[in-house]
Amino acid sequence: MNKIQVLDCTLRDGGYCNDWNFGFENAKQIVSGLVTANVEIIECGFISGKEVYDQNSTKFNGLNEVASIIPKNRESKKFVVMMNYGEYDIDNLPNYDSSSVDGIRVAFHKKDLRDALEVCKRIKEKGYLVFVQAMVSLSYSDEEFLSLIRCVNEFDPYAFYIVDSFGMMKKKDLIRLFYMVEHNLNDKICIGFHCHNNMQLAFSNAQSLTMVQTNRRLIIDSSIMGMGRGAGNLNTELFVGYLNENAEKDYFINPLLSIVDKILTPFYERHYWGYSLPNYISASYNAHPNYAAYLDSKKTLTFEEMNDIFGMMDVEKKTSFDKSYIEDLYLKYQAKEHIQVEHLSELRERLAGKRVLMIAPGKSSIFEKEKIISYAYQDDVVVISINYDYDENITDYLFVSNLRRFRDLPAGKRFKSIVTSNIPTVDVFLQVRYKDLLNTVEAVKDNAGLMLAKLLLTLGVKKILIAGMDGYSVNQEENYADQRMNYYTEKELAEKKNNGIVSVLKELGKEIDIELITTPKYVVI
Repeated sequence: MNKIQVLDCTLRDGGYCNDWNFGFENAKQIVSGLVTANVEIIECGFISGKEVYDQNSTKFNGLNEVASIIPKNRESKKFVVMMNYGEYDIDNLPNYDSSSVDGIRVAFHKKDLRDALEVCKRIKEKGYLVFVQAMVSLSYSDEEFLSLIRCVNEFDPYAFYIVDSFGMMKKKDLIRLFYMVEHNLNDKICIGFHCHNNMQLAFSNAQSLTMVQTNRRLIIDSSIMGMGRGAGNLNTELFVGYLNENAEKDYFINPLLSIVDKILTPFYERHYWGYSLPNYISASYNAHPNYAAYLDSKKTLTFEEMNDIFGMMDVEKKTSFDKSYIEDLYLKYQAKEHIQVEHLSELRERLAGKRVLMIAPGKSSIFEKEKIISYAYQDDVVVISINYDYDENITDYLFVSNLRRFRDLPAGKRFKSIVTSNIPTVDVFLQVRYKDLLNTVEAVKDNAGLMLAKLLLTLGVKKILIAGMDGYSVNQEENYADQRMNYYTEKELAEKKNNGIVSVLKELGKEIDIELITTPKYVVI
């Protein structure tokens, strides 16, 4: 067991949680803490030619930049960076001189295998330790994996990795791959394991690997606090504690806990990482976790619907995130053609020449309820509540485009519901075609309030009055009148949604008079 080494990847894999903006001093403190904790290999970030270097980022353009966060006293630790194949010109890599990193990890997809291994050979020729990171190990057939190992044996890198990119590897998968590598890889090459925690298996799989009978040097990746994309990684502070107790190792945990307390907790509070249902679904389909994050950000899908969309994906599209592809799948799935329009003429007649008061579920709908009621009781006003029943005493109709919200409605409310065709139901007043109500602004393409406004535009209403469309705050407690509707929104996405709402309302306002009657916090037209 003493041949096990830990590689901490907080500054690289953890960067998916904060766009690699750790801050220069924080990055130095993290590296220093890992050295003090006695972690053997420390990954400092990415090296890439695609980014403009920022001192506060752990995405670097060159090795001199990396050297700035490496302490002068290395205490026999190894320092590495990761390179995504195709993102850095090896001609710009200087020969190894011990002034910066000791090794480079090269990550690549199966389609790039041959060219990526040539890059690995060139890096080794320049004197660096080379870590071969063939992503998504389970995407290889046994013969393909054996062929990969044979190619790796031709140039003897420092380490060859089993990579559980999507956190879906079971113990039996890991052990099977390990012995395939163990029996076919040249003896002097280390075997590494990089895992994610989508199915909560990272810690148990790492423990299983420590128990295998081998004389081989093993490297197991982890990150402090499990910081990493989606469900995150194996926790460094937990794993080194386990190795202290079971493998006669001598790591110091307090420096890691200090990093959690002083540096990482604020990042965690701004951008949660860890186990979640969407990450579980992506892992169960052996798909890139960004697909789960994208679908989850819509906040319109139930577990069953998200599962259905993953089931629609082409196998070859799963391993690399394609935003356009998943957006098309999402819209295709939502654009079901089950419609029910027998009451459409009745609704058009009811609304013709009237003002329609749309009540969105923002906080102002509660704070300014008296104003809303004063409008609602005017003779020429029809009231439509969005995605929930605001007040049954004044609400004439409900507009619902979200299956989650529809399922929350009491059955007795459905007789006055106008729903979109993505909602499977028959017992409603009206069901209209979902795709006809979409707009062109991605962040709010199927925002329920904007979809209703577009529908009203086709029904001959005189004016649209809007209440409760406040926009989105990163503080979820500020967003909804009904706290059960709350969900976390990242700052960037909240800003995109707010700007999108304003943009679409201004466009609609060119065709119909629109007035915000409550005081919005983030939406002003």
